Amino acid sequence: MSKRSVTEVISSADGQAFLKVSGAGARREAPAGDEMGEFEDAWEDEIEEDEDVVDAEANSQEDDMDVDELMPVIEESEQPSATPDVFIPGTHTLGEDEILEPDESVYLMRHSTGVDWPCLSFDILRDNLGEERQRFPHTVWIVTGTQADLAKNNEIVVYKMSSLHKTQKNGDDSDSDDDEEDDALDEDPIIEHRSVPHLGGVNRIRAQPLPASEPLPPPTQPYHVASWAETGKIHIWDIRPLIESLETPGYSFDKLRSSKPVFTIDTHGRAEGFAMDWAASSASSIRLLTGDINSQIFLTTSTVSGFSVLPQPFTSHTSSVEDIQWSPTEPTVFASCSADRTVQIWDVRSKGRKSVAGIDPAHESDVNVISWNKGTSYLLVSGGDEGAIKVWDLRNVQKKGTSTPTPAPIASFHWHKGPITSLEWHPSDLSTFAASSADGIVSLWDLAVEHDDDEMNETLDTKDIPPQMLFNHHQKDVKEIHWHPQIPGAVVSTGAEGFDVFSTIAT
Repeated sequence: MSKRSVTEVISSADGQAFLKVSGAGARREAPAGDEMGEFEDAWEDEIEEDEDVVDAEANSQEDDMDVDELMPVIEESEQPSATPDVFIPGTHTLGEDEILEPDESVYLMRHSTGVDWPCLSFDILRDNLGEERQRFPHTVWIVTGTQADLAKNNEIVVYKMSSLHKTQKNGDDSDSDDDEEDDALDEDPIIEHRSVPHLGGVNRIRAQPLPASEPLPPPTQPYHVASWAETGKIHIWDIRPLIESLETPGYSFDKLRSSKPVFTIDTHGRAEGFAMDWAASSASSIRLLTGDINSQIFLTTSTVSGFSVLPQPFTSHTSSVEDIQWSPTEPTVFASCSADRTVQIWDVRSKGRKSVAGIDPAHESDVNVISWNKGTSYLLVSGGDEGAIKVWDLRNVQKKGTSTPTPAPIASFHWHKGPITSLEWHPSDLSTFAASSADGIVSLWDLAVEHDDDEMNETLDTKDIPPQMLFNHHQKDVKEIHWHPQIPGAVVSTGAEGFDVFSTIAT
């Protein structure tokens, strides 16, 4: 893996997404009353002498009039204004009169949208707008599920977010090209949505994977999404008609096709769960893994005739299964993590439905989330309840039945001050991943950055910042994050107040 010096990327201090500013600005001192600026008349040499004669009577009349007092001229200071402090979590604390403000100069794009009900989980939907999109404005499609006040008020929602323009910055060159001016238009995004009823809050939602080389399925073919309800049931929906109704004006979709799930998994009983992941061998052959709080994992497969659930669960965890990831290269292998502090590796062909390898323990507390690197298939990143992020080389994991010692992570970061809530490797930059935490921070990391003692200019505030951390974005109660697979560097996150869509100068 190629390595980059820390000075070749944006430092974590410069890439800090929010600045700390005082709620009460400093007052500028007024000049003394007897101080006046000196004025020079550029035309005084050209004035005729007779025009300088002052009428005495006029002067006497002016003496009897009230004349407004001339205020002294306030000269503008040539000194630049003070730069706001960079807020470093764990080092700085906000005072009573202080707030966090975003530094727009470090964002290429930053948009926020509110929602009627909080959404714990979402997934990004593929579209037909092209790969590796760079030109603004952007359009993003997502599917999500709500956490409403009553079970009957919940919904599965497809959002189309369009007109996502480039963030305008102070001091932009006014002589930029027309294309750049179009990119930087200051317009609000357009948010459209379609929804179907969903009984119970949605704990987790995932869309079936679609190959990057293939377009979105036509409206006559399904685009499946799985939702895990708080009732313990997993519903599989066909959302393709909802997408088409947003994409094609006047399109009338079959509500019966979308308003009811095409299949429901009830093998978990009434046990809730959060672990869920799709895999696909082809458009007609997809597989879904689901893991519940009772430590059981079930496999659901599909054929042309429909879905079916294997009755025997996978059972090696001893506590709640928190997350599941299919191997990006081996179609029968998957990984899972649990509140039992372990990461387990499985092969669906193994007899007895037991894991074949694992990391025990992987964290000091519950292992909340994992992500499998799609380009470097032996790398897996995990996030724990204690706030730690660890990167593992799966070639070193303990095979069951052997005396191999517990492997050490190849990288470990203890930056976050709350449980890790989501993790995801960048879809194309193999050394970069994003993480979110209950401390309200989305962090971006690059493992290719190495510490350089000769080039680092550390201060007391920045000496504890890992050089691999590129960026911090703040969002209240952030729960889940995803990179957009078709817009390089774009991140979508969900929190208590809605969705954030952003990209930064750091990625």
